[in-house]
Amino acid sequence: MTKLPDISVFNGRVSRRGFLAGALATGALAACGSDSGGSAADTADTVAGSAADSVAANSGDFDTGEQIYTLIQRFPQNVQIPGPTRLPISLSTGSAQIISDGPTTLTAQVTDLDGNAIGSPISAGRRDVEPGAYYDFRPVMDEIGFYQLRVEGGPVDGATFEISDPAAVPVPLPGQEMPPFDTPTFDEPAGVDPICTREPEPCPFHEVTLTEALAAGKPVVYLVGTPAFCSTGSCAPALESLIDVQDQFGDAFTFVHAEVYTDDTATVVAPAVDAAGLTYEPVLFVTDAAGVVVERLDAVWDETELVEVLTNASA
Repeated sequence: MTKLPDISVFNGRVSRRGFLAGALATGALAACGSDSGGSAADTADTVAGSAADSVAANSGDFDTGEQIYTLIQRFPQNVQIPGPTRLPISLSTGSAQIISDGPTTLTAQVTDLDGNAIGSPISAGRRDVEPGAYYDFRPVMDEIGFYQLRVEGGPVDGATFEISDPAAVPVPLPGQEMPPFDTPTFDEPAGVDPICTREPEPCPFHEVTLTEALAAGKPVVYLVGTPAFCSTGSCAPALESLIDVQDQFGDAFTFVHAEVYTDDTATVVAPAVDAAGLTYEPVLFVTDAAGVVVERLDAVWDETELVEVLTNASA
């Protein structure tokens, strides 16, 4: 069964072979479900424990002057491509606990694996959201390859990331058409029950399918995520942020939400996940009126970043 990793940790200088091995070894702090039939919570606890051990063993230190932290990547690997890139990171204790009292702003430098600077230093402000604050660095990357995001005051080798060949990325990319898909609705749940795990009541974004929304000739905001079973706790805040901005942007966009699992056992991945080529969640796609993706937010975002994205997309 497909597993959906979210928060990843890759610190320290590594070769291409070592980086790929590290990605497989540390994976994510949590995964959504398992083939063994165990609960999503059991799987999340197991993987989180392994990742925490890896962080303690392999991560460098980040010194804010008051406490020592490590870096946690809040973005999925293998879906970043040349061009504008979004790399949210969080600060963490050595036990992989995300903290929210970090500096207001962090500065970082993108380098190659040998430490040579690429471009100018970039800064990111702290975004406060559950389950922990993050900093969204947005470098512009020109070439496919492996790089490091070296945060000032942080681990010497920073956080390693990959810029992939767009042809090898299955997730819809900015500039590509969003593939239509008949997401579950209140009238046609399409075998997904519940169609929305938000409590105490489902979100209002299940009136039309993604296919219908894209065909209407209006920009679309499409969220794939599961509020009840999200292993890292970022899906529920993501959905609530959409609800909060609906009045502000409801005339400009059609909002659609799809769950990650077919039922509340959280063991079978819903067809919407495979239709978008996802191996992680949550993810938010924003399209223009022609159905072309203009922005994609992966893994974590807060309401302020969402408003910025939707404001730019509707300009």
